[in-house]
Amino acid sequence: MPGERYRWVIVAAGGVIGCVAIGCMFSLPVFIIPIAAATGWSRTGISGAMTIAFLAMAVGSMGWGMLTDRIGPRAVVMTGAVLLSASLYGLSFVTSLAAYQAIYGILIGGSMAAFFAPLMATVTGWFDTHRSLAVSLVSAGMGMAPVTMSPLAAYLIAHHDWRSTYQIMAVIAAVVLFPLALLIRRPPALAGGAVPTASDAPGQQAMSTRDALLSAPFIVLALTNFFCCATHSGPIFHTVSYAISCGIPAMTAVTIYSVEGIAGMAGRLGFGVLADRFGAKMLLVTGLLVQAFGALGYFYAHDLAAFYSVAAVFGFVYAGTMPLYAVLARENFPLRLMGTIIGGTSMAGSLGMATGPLFGGWIFDTTGDYGWLYIASFGMGIGAFLIAMLFRPFPQALGQGVAARS
Repeated sequence: MPGERYRWVIVAAGGVIGCVAIGCMFSLPVFIIPIAAATGWSRTGISGAMTIAFLAMAVGSMGWGMLTDRIGPRAVVMTGAVLLSASLYGLSFVTSLAAYQAIYGILIGGSMAAFFAPLMATVTGWFDTHRSLAVSLVSAGMGMAPVTMSPLAAYLIAHHDWRSTYQIMAVIAAVVLFPLALLIRRPPALAGGAVPTASDAPGQQAMSTRDALLSAPFIVLALTNFFCCATHSGPIFHTVSYAISCGIPAMTAVTIYSVEGIAGMAGRLGFGVLADRFGAKMLLVTGLLVQAFGALGYFYAHDLAAFYSVAAVFGFVYAGTMPLYAVLARENFPLRLMGTIIGGTSMAGSLGMATGPLFGGWIFDTTGDYGWLYIASFGMGIGAFLIAMLFRPFPQALGQGVAARS
């Protein structure tokens, strides 16, 4: 069937779009030191742009997700591509920290929300079998960002100034994202405006948006995602700077980020295959516990070998857990609400991600070291593990009750 073949086109396009888009945003750690040296702006101030970006993602995730449910993912993803490319180009002209934070934080952060939830929601609708693997493949594409876009940004900065680098990245984003956005389509079950689908349980088919957003499974997923992302946001953002402070050369320190990315690709694929076999919840709970100890491992890393070892474990586990939220959402909520539900959990995750950059910058500026960042991340990781243990799928009786109220 054409749909059977085209669903893998959706996966491939989503993976590449995610890689380039998220890579453009997450390359900021590579820019911190060059921008600070050229402008005199503080690391806390520059890092604060990432915090603002995650807050903008949080605000935008639900809105873009709901819009995806209404008008389809193609228009949403294309709008995000235009906004991202224009914002990257605009960064090259800023002359103040406030302008940098506004463009990077509000515009680029807002554009990111137009990619993650819409793409994940779309992919879950195209697959009834191998769903965890498909979502993990898209996530693996996003995980390629540290291996591709961050080294590319570091190379460009080594040969150009930071302003020219942003202009080049804007062109790359436009050339890659615009054509791929045209390939994104609604799932076949929704393409003709259908609402219930055969893959939805009876209770799911009749579930209202309010029922879904106030349900215990959604609240637990959202809280888990918040604490999960709060666990790894600081280590992801500040480990390159931490490694440099330990005496590791800048270009070499960036490779630690790449090791995380390579391990993350393996984690996404591995967790995806295992989740199809053993269930998404079991993999999520296990991954969250290991992630907590992985974050703590950075506290004890001081040489390159130790950084590589921790990065391999940490990257494998934190990346492997992230696609599982979309899988659990699709298993418990109707397809027609996927943009809203995944947007809502992404909003919580973005708020969690917002804690790390600013908190880590503040810790360094206050103490001259990043140690307490990794201890706090460990505590957040244990919190995520404990909350995830509370997740329970909808009982059959609840599904029938939702249907009766409708």
